Amino acid sequence: MAFSELISKKRKELGMTQEQAAKFLHVNRQAVSNWERGKNYPDLDVLIELSQVYDLSLDSLII
Repeated sequence: MAFSELISKKRKELGMTQEQAAKFLHVNRQAVSNWERGKNYPDLDVLIELSQVYDLSLDSLII
């Protein structure tokens, strides 16, 4: 599963909106939207935080 699909699916499973996810990750909603559409990727610090908030391993996010 592609990164964009994985994080979108996991966010929805957790019952979070993009706005809520953005607040947890200290980014704006547009950043979350761009990641979920595959337009770009978060930097390493945010990727680590994303793995914690979404309860996913870093390996699953980068492979």
